[in-house]
Amino acid sequence: MTYEFERKQRIAILGGGPGGYEAALAGAQLGADVTLVERAGIGGSAVLTDVVPSKSLIATAVAANAINDATDLGVQFFLRGHESGAPVRPEIAVNLTAVNNRLLRLADQQSEDMKAELKSAGVRLIQGEGRLDGTSGIIVSTAPGTKGTDFDRVEADTLVVSVGATPRILDSAVPDGERILTWTQLYSLRSTPEHLIVVGSGVTGAEFASAYRALGSEVTLISSRDQVLPGEDADAAVVIENVFTRHGMNVLSKSRADSVVRTETGVLATLSDGRTVEGSHCLMAVGSVPNTADIGLAEAGVQMTESGHIRVNRVARTSMPNVYAAGDCTTSLPLASVASMQGRAAMFHAMGDAVIPIDLRNVAANIFTQPEIATVGWSQKQIEAGEVDGQIHKLELSKNPRAKMMGITDGFVKLFASTGSGTVIGGVIVAPNASELIYPLALAVNRRMTVDQVARTFSVYPSLTGSLADAARAMHVVR
Repeated sequence: MTYEFERKQRIAILGGGPGGYEAALAGAQLGADVTLVERAGIGGSAVLTDVVPSKSLIATAVAANAINDATDLGVQFFLRGHESGAPVRPEIAVNLTAVNNRLLRLADQQSEDMKAELKSAGVRLIQGEGRLDGTSGIIVSTAPGTKGTDFDRVEADTLVVSVGATPRILDSAVPDGERILTWTQLYSLRSTPEHLIVVGSGVTGAEFASAYRALGSEVTLISSRDQVLPGEDADAAVVIENVFTRHGMNVLSKSRADSVVRTETGVLATLSDGRTVEGSHCLMAVGSVPNTADIGLAEAGVQMTESGHIRVNRVARTSMPNVYAAGDCTTSLPLASVASMQGRAAMFHAMGDAVIPIDLRNVAANIFTQPEIATVGWSQKQIEAGEVDGQIHKLELSKNPRAKMMGITDGFVKLFASTGSGTVIGGVIVAPNASELIYPLALAVNRRMTVDQVARTFSVYPSLTGSLADAARAMHVVR
């Protein structure tokens, strides 16, 4: 008598960022034979050069601001033994070398922790350059730059592509890694820039402009639009721009940088109207491009957009049935949380497990300026355009008792609810730690809670989340 044993499904993952990492863990959990190919380090750019280091830098900037603002709360600083004995306002000195060493160390630690987690789960890890070999495997070169002359082939029943994206480079402002920089190169700086020019006022540009101003740099932010953060809630953008200018940042609206060149002492940015801006350093924050070129996607029949992003559906599946994709290389939102969810959804779907298709309306996003901006669900712009029938209620944070105690003067809570039913469909929070405060609102959107259900949930008094309950109570639906 002969016995036939079912072979484990073979999963090959190209890219070890948040999407690839979560796909690998989910696949191993479901009993698959999983191999992950990564060229740099587990965690990808999100951990090594983007999210983890940038948010660590921003945490230092927040700490510096907290010390500067402490006098507003009645905390006074004295020079011990000083003759006058009068209070002084502290001058913050930032050791950027120590800051950058710390954040890169944290990034490496996070990457190693993720690597250990994958190994513990039984995932096979291969470091090297990879490309698809049709839809049945990945060719991996472990010799840098060879792209397959000395290679291994990973056979697979299911492929997941999670190769991320890299900063967009303009021919007229080519980074040199010393004076003209992308956001991945900032961590090589040994001292705080005397005058940082930031080209691009989207999320990345605004976050770094906010951070370096708090760290003591003079900052000029060049924005091609009417205001900073053009794609975000308009009221939130106004608050952030007002904070920027109040703290001494030079915001150049409706200005486009035609070129940035290095000079003997720094950099020179030339605007489209002929004006020039001189600075010590320049950060180019003009978007990113997916790392999808020359990795065999077209040859495998995977459909992409003109920009090179991989087309995926709500379970992260591409045009080829056994090929999935996750993260910034796809047509979905470029957020680490979305990449992680795509990776898990891809594995659940490929392995025949229960899967809930991703609904981007439920995604909570955050911008780590000071204060932060957190959003979820439908936007006010969409409501006002008639895309959804909704009501809007806004509460200034300055009226919140906890905010008064903490000295918070900027920010608000804005709640959106369906007309008639009162179902919560979205909202905006502008506040310190808005990234933490948005979670209960995200739960309300995800679970289709009504404003009355939110209002009946006890909030701590005093607390910033109390403003969420106050906004919900103000939107009570009369039955």
